[in-house]
Amino acid sequence: MLEQKKLEIHDEAFQRELFGNFDKNIKMIEEQFGIHVVLRDGNVVLIGDKTQVENAERLMHDLFKLVQKGEKLSPQTIYYSMDLVSTKSEEKLSDLSDDVIVLSAKGNPIKPKTLGQKEYISNIRNNDITVCIGPAGTGKTYLAVAMAVMAFKREEISRIILTRPAVEAGESLGFLPGDLKDKVDPYLRPLYDALFDIMGADKFAKYMERGMIEVAPLAYMRGRTLDNSFIILDEAQNTTQEQMKMFLTRLGFGSKAVVTGDVTQIDLPGVKKSGLIHATEVLKDVKGIGISALNEKDVVRHELVQRIIKAYEKHEKKVAFKEQEKQANKSNAFKNKRGGQ
Repeated sequence: MLEQKKLEIHDEAFQRELFGNFDKNIKMIEEQFGIHVVLRDGNVVLIGDKTQVENAERLMHDLFKLVQKGEKLSPQTIYYSMDLVSTKSEEKLSDLSDDVIVLSAKGNPIKPKTLGQKEYISNIRNNDITVCIGPAGTGKTYLAVAMAVMAFKREEISRIILTRPAVEAGESLGFLPGDLKDKVDPYLRPLYDALFDIMGADKFAKYMERGMIEVAPLAYMRGRTLDNSFIILDEAQNTTQEQMKMFLTRLGFGSKAVVTGDVTQIDLPGVKKSGLIHATEVLKDVKGIGISALNEKDVVRHELVQRIIKAYEKHEKKVAFKEQEKQANKSNAFKNKRGGQ
């Protein structure tokens, strides 16, 4: 027997956000919970299985709180909130909207959008070194820059230092044209973009000129001690173990360091083990170091990015399983051959 639940939510702004353009949002909710959502006499009515109607009701109240706080209901926001409801999580997406890190140059609040991002921000606040591993689109670099700008504005640090290893498609800095800044710029573009968005181009240029923002390839960190600084090492999956140890031991007094990377996109030559993977194994129990692991649920780009990441993970597991089968068959054939001799 179908359950019907009328929600006493007469807010037209919420209803517009909820249904979305061409009812795109509501169709997604209906498909996820297997229910029908209709507007009847100005009320939102849920029709379907009792359990799913109850889940959808929880979702509606959480989304309503988000809209009341001035949030827009993007497909990604709704998808993530549905996932929290489906997994019976006690956490609510609307609770995240209160944790504003800093305002962007355009006045937009920057804040964590997923529970994974919230934990990541908490790690940065509570530790001097934070290591974050996650796939593309999880906000690991952008949020690190936001935390750096916040610390800079509060005068908790005097410099922001951006660095990353120069490992791309077999090229090295020496083969690129221009001076050091010209050579490094292409590698640090994601960090630049985040700083432009949060600080504004004019302030960024001013702070760069004064040396308050510094960019350098990882190789140039050797021999330095970095005091009163917020240091971000991006694309750290392409560090060697030696480079990672060198970077982590640069930390001086009054400084914070954030190390970010995606271990599915390692470009190191040969069979070298990533310094990022090695560091998470070695440092997991060291006091003062926080380690965050983001996944496809923390992706805040187009919803297709989540599906793409899942598809690649599924394919890689399938390939790995076939390789294991192949090796097992070879081993069995060798044992059989020896047994027959």
